[in-house]
Amino acid sequence: MDDELLELQRQFEFAQQAKSSIRLSERNVVELVQKLHELQIIDFELLHTVSGKEYITPEQLRHEIAAEVKKLGRVSVIDLADSTGVDLYHVEKQAQHLVSEDPALMLIQGEIISQSYWDSVAEEINERLQECSQIALAELAAQLHVGSELVASVLEPRLGTMVKGRLEGGQLYTPAYVTRVSAMVRGASRGITVPTNLAVLWSNLQQLLQEMEGATGIAVEGSFFQSLFNGLVKGGEVLGTLRAGVHWTPTVFAIAQKECVDSFFSQNSFISYDALQKLGISQPIQFLQSRYPEGIPLVTAFVHPSLTEMLDAAIEDTIERGSWLDSLSVLPTSFGSQDASKILSLSPSVQSALKDVYDRMEKEMETFSHSGSSNIMLSDDSHLVKEVKAGQDLSKSSEPFEIGTESGNNKRGTEKGSKKKKGKSSGAKTVSAEGDSENEDYIPTKSKKNQKKGKDTSSSHVSDSRKGAKKDAIKTQEEIVPSEEWLMQKLAILGSDFEEQGVDDPQTILRHLADYIRPMLINYWKEKRKTLFTENVEKMKRLLDNLQRKLDESFLNMQLYEKALDLFEDDQSTSVTLHRHLLRTIATSIADMLFHNLDVHNKLKNGTQVEDSQNSESISLSPGERTAIAKSFPGSQSKRALAVVEALEGKRVETFMTALRDLAEESGLLLKKLDKKLERTLLHSYRKDLTSQVSAETDPVSLLPKVVSLLYIQVHGRALQAPGRAISVAVTRLKDKLDDSAFKILTDFQTATVTLLALVSAATGDEQDCSADRISSKKELLESQIPALKALVLGSSQS
Repeated sequence: MDDELLELQRQFEFAQQAKSSIRLSERNVVELVQKLHELQIIDFELLHTVSGKEYITPEQLRHEIAAEVKKLGRVSVIDLADSTGVDLYHVEKQAQHLVSEDPALMLIQGEIISQSYWDSVAEEINERLQECSQIALAELAAQLHVGSELVASVLEPRLGTMVKGRLEGGQLYTPAYVTRVSAMVRGASRGITVPTNLAVLWSNLQQLLQEMEGATGIAVEGSFFQSLFNGLVKGGEVLGTLRAGVHWTPTVFAIAQKECVDSFFSQNSFISYDALQKLGISQPIQFLQSRYPEGIPLVTAFVHPSLTEMLDAAIEDTIERGSWLDSLSVLPTSFGSQDASKILSLSPSVQSALKDVYDRMEKEMETFSHSGSSNIMLSDDSHLVKEVKAGQDLSKSSEPFEIGTESGNNKRGTEKGSKKKKGKSSGAKTVSAEGDSENEDYIPTKSKKNQKKGKDTSSSHVSDSRKGAKKDAIKTQEEIVPSEEWLMQKLAILGSDFEEQGVDDPQTILRHLADYIRPMLINYWKEKRKTLFTENVEKMKRLLDNLQRKLDESFLNMQLYEKALDLFEDDQSTSVTLHRHLLRTIATSIADMLFHNLDVHNKLKNGTQVEDSQNSESISLSPGERTAIAKSFPGSQSKRALAVVEALEGKRVETFMTALRDLAEESGLLLKKLDKKLERTLLHSYRKDLTSQVSAETDPVSLLPKVVSLLYIQVHGRALQAPGRAISVAVTRLKDKLDDSAFKILTDFQTATVTLLALVSAATGDEQDCSADRISSKKELLESQIPALKALVLGSSQS
């Protein structure tokens, strides 16, 4: 038996030492594997290792990755690439695949982390938390080399189970510590009896905690206090109102505050706003209106309707006795003249008297307007502005009101109010209230065309401006605006018994009453003028339709000409010249047409009668006229129009185009954008027109720019608008685009044209006869070159 075993061992050793007659190299193995792939005998993916001497399947790679993660809990993808010997790209790809299939894994910043790892981390954090009472998430994130957000998202589902604590404001606290701080917040909050800024309270609590715990004390953020406080408020443990998150008003203070206000208001029927502000109520009017909906807000106080009824009874009694009354003597001593004005305006007796006076003045205005005597009532703009400002000043005066009644005549009694001036007692036959500045509406009077800037225009200039107006000027409709003097005259007729009432200064009383009634009369005429608008509606519609059509055509042409400017952007001097030429010609024409039509439209809109104007395309405005029209436009439209005026004086067409678009948009107009199809159509039309002009042109000086423009269409496909001083540069730019003979014809003609113009310019004095011969000779030479020049462009154009 032993001999047999020894024999087998010898045979096995011999077999091992024997050399194989067939050996496969690594290259043969690689080729064999490739062939097996081609024959689909190996029908699964194989990955090369970094050494290139081994193959590994994706499944095996995922298995090795999963084993490594299970072993360590947290593994870097780079470390996995080193341990598996596979390229990092394949490791990352399989790691993503593994994480997507296993919800217990996550791939964060190039690391695969399992939930078991986070469980162990959570246990460590809990042990540390119980020792320290507080841990900052930023500290944990730094130790774990991850973001604070990731740490928070991992800890939140484990709070209360694996981690016995509370997460607040980026800090972890133990329940015992939270309970302790919550008790401090509750006690401090309940001890507050006046409105307090909570930020101050939290600062005091932080200082208290540091003093209690010394240098080892835990720093607590104010947001933690605020969170605990919000929970106490929500649970009803602390009562009060929180505004803007930090302004705390305890319920006990609010109750005492309301009781104080209710007590004073019920006893006195009024309360001042200053009193409420002293009680800590920052918005007294809103507070009182919500608490007493029936109350009346005055300028400095809030009153109960019973106070108005008491004043109205005193007014009625004064009227019956035919006497006068100082309203401030009836009202509380804290009331000022503005309060008296407001409360008098709410008195039924005063309202009735003012209505009667207003109706009479309205009838007077109707009478004057129909009788043609409106010149007595005309008021220019500057006069009106002064009167409005005067009315605003009067509303701020501190003069008390007086009232009175008419007596001794068979006329119907009319109440009218008056004011007591500088302590003097005075009476009047009607009741009135002091005019508030809020009622002073500004109504513009008629505008005058060609009015010079900086000069005031009075009513005496109306006839002069009409005489000097052009035939096609706009006729503005006079607005009937009652002047203060006219109103005072009419009111004096109604109250002719001032002397009997013992009034020392009736003009002051009449002026105050006129200031009060005048804005209402202006509003009446303002509404009346609206009826005139219907007459202009059809004109406005027709005007806008025609303007839109003209603007579409002009703006498309402007965009076409603008494209040619790009050819000269490399030559700053020529570019500026071309831009300015386009602004002074085409752009100016568009602006003048638009300004004129918008000016007419605004006047029609304001109810002004406007004559049918001539063709607006032929209108030419001076810079001063454009500025005057732009300033006459309302609001933001005026700003846009002034920007167009400024752009016309600039150096860039783009600035004008932008300003024009803004003005058109502000005016409700649409500007078409030049597309490829429209550009081809316009270029074809422009080329056809230029060809016709070149064919018919016989003047050599006029022919040259047309020929150059036509050549630029033929060569560059651009519509060039160039002034005379830019023609030389434009011709030079065509050198590389034309053959030598054609370019020589063009340059010779251009040189001769320049010479001719120089001779014409220099022809003066005694040399005029000699110069005339040279000019005639040069002109003949130019005329002889015209056929060749026309053939140059017309031949290529026809082809």
